[in-house]
Amino acid sequence: MRAENQVAASATAGGDATLVQLLIQRAKNASTVGVSHKKDGRWQDVTFAQFLDEVKALSAGLVAQGVKPGDRVAIFANTSLQWLICDVAISAAQAITVPIYASNTPDECRYILNHSETTLVFVDNDEKDARQAGRLTRLRQKLAECPALRRIVAFEGPVAGGTELSLADVIAQGRTEHAARPDDFEARVAGVSMEDTASIIYTSGTTGDPKGVILTHRNWAFEAKAAQSVGMMVPSDSVMLFLPLAHVFAQVVKAAWLSMGYRLVVAESVDKLLANLVETRPSVLPSVPRVFEKVYNNVVANGSAAPGLKGRLFRWAFKLFDEYVEARSQGREYATLGFALAKKLVFSKVHAAISEKLGGNMRVFISGGAPLSPKIGYFFDLLGLKVLEGYGLTETCAGTTVNREHKIKIGSVGAPVPGMEVMIASDGEILIRGPAVMKGYYKNPEATAEAIDAENWFHTGDIGELDADNYLRITDRKKDLIVTAGGKNVAPQNLENALKTHAIISQAMVYGDKRPYLVVLITVSEEGARRLLLDQGAPVGTYADNARRPEVQAAVKAAVDQVNTQQPPYATLKRFTVLENDFSQETEELTPKLSVKRKVCTQKYRAQLDRMYEGTTVVD
Repeated sequence: MRAENQVAASATAGGDATLVQLLIQRAKNASTVGVSHKKDGRWQDVTFAQFLDEVKALSAGLVAQGVKPGDRVAIFANTSLQWLICDVAISAAQAITVPIYASNTPDECRYILNHSETTLVFVDNDEKDARQAGRLTRLRQKLAECPALRRIVAFEGPVAGGTELSLADVIAQGRTEHAARPDDFEARVAGVSMEDTASIIYTSGTTGDPKGVILTHRNWAFEAKAAQSVGMMVPSDSVMLFLPLAHVFAQVVKAAWLSMGYRLVVAESVDKLLANLVETRPSVLPSVPRVFEKVYNNVVANGSAAPGLKGRLFRWAFKLFDEYVEARSQGREYATLGFALAKKLVFSKVHAAISEKLGGNMRVFISGGAPLSPKIGYFFDLLGLKVLEGYGLTETCAGTTVNREHKIKIGSVGAPVPGMEVMIASDGEILIRGPAVMKGYYKNPEATAEAIDAENWFHTGDIGELDADNYLRITDRKKDLIVTAGGKNVAPQNLENALKTHAIISQAMVYGDKRPYLVVLITVSEEGARRLLLDQGAPVGTYADNARRPEVQAAVKAAVDQVNTQQPPYATLKRFTVLENDFSQETEELTPKLSVKRKVCTQKYRAQLDRMYEGTTVVD
């Protein structure tokens, strides 16, 4: 196999203990706090020993409910303490966890439940979620279409009986069973092989049906050790978890927690994240780029809108920041007297304000799940806040490469973790090999053979390059690369990420494959548009009303113009359309990790895209 660069793998092998065995080791110290979560309006600590007691009871309860070794058991819930207990208890019952995103539609749930042949599903509650019915209702709507599903177990709220049970009842049944035969738990745990399947995680792909990724206990044991070996987290850390546990990134946090024994703080919800950070003061925040983008955009929007001298000073400082980013991106130093003054007068205050809002105790942030705009990276770096951007896929247990705390290269996703190999193929595709690579796709040998070659290299579908320090840079998704009618290759994500650093913009989708020029669909930030209109004394209406306002259109044009100044002529955006609705998961334009579904958006907004090749809003 031809390759341009290759990182030598270390001799590090995977760990030799399952996550349940790691929990048992942690629980030997009865007083060690494992989890903090909010219950009845106050934060409460749960020790590893208490957590293990719940796992023992629930795993016995699952067995009593007929769950057999190798059965698939799904979890359809928001991230919570109960989610974690159920996940580990499933492994302790020798079964396989099938996570389902809390935002999934009834049809998406039906597909996963049927494809995996899930026999029992946990659900948290039946509270209405955004534009959808409650999760229990969504399951009930599809129950008749899921022949393998025998039980629904609800964390809270009333259940209907029959196939529906409460989590409390299953745990109570399990306590009785465990008390009668306590040795059964140890026997079940000992009977789990490292090569057994631990979880089947369904990809939230942007096209087609999701594929079930088979991850073994050895995969997770390796990933737990790898996270510790590169210092992403350390045992003394307090780590905030708000990411969906249906996503592989959150599962890495869980695995590392059981390996290292740090305090895991479970956020109440995404909406309450900032309040929870202030209340609990964690030292590590694993997050997706969207959170960092929102922090940056809020700073820019609030500072720019400040009246008088304060606002003028802020705008001057951020104009210099744009120059600083451009210089750093080109490998040049930027150390003017004006910028030194801006750091002292403006950015020091921004640092203090952000640190306070994020709890005031943050050691590092970890960014994954999607590319982080270099501009956002430079912003946090300037403030002295360390963002460790990493890279991986569901198929590689997420954590394949990561920046190190003492060697951060902005714009890169870091170097491979010890034990993993990364190679760049002759066509630029990133290939990965090592103990974190999946066993295969569930019930899909053809897709497995296509993804993993005869030399055990996993073909990621991403394009990238390795530098002299073996730090990886992602160019784009291979399938997303745009080839213009003039034959030029353009990476749309780079343009989209640059656009989203502007407070007025929520989402963007660049389009132009085999077309004469590039265009972009844009959705505006609801808060950004409202603030802009209020500042300019213009009327504020519905989302659609605001998107049509000339003031908003002008602000979007200014953002597009600014991004275009940084691009070669063939990669500039010639036209744009501001949509009258934002993208969302409920309307199926976004995946659960908030990536744009290009195929869906291209089909849904075909008329708007076609009009941009006929002569509408032109960016001169």
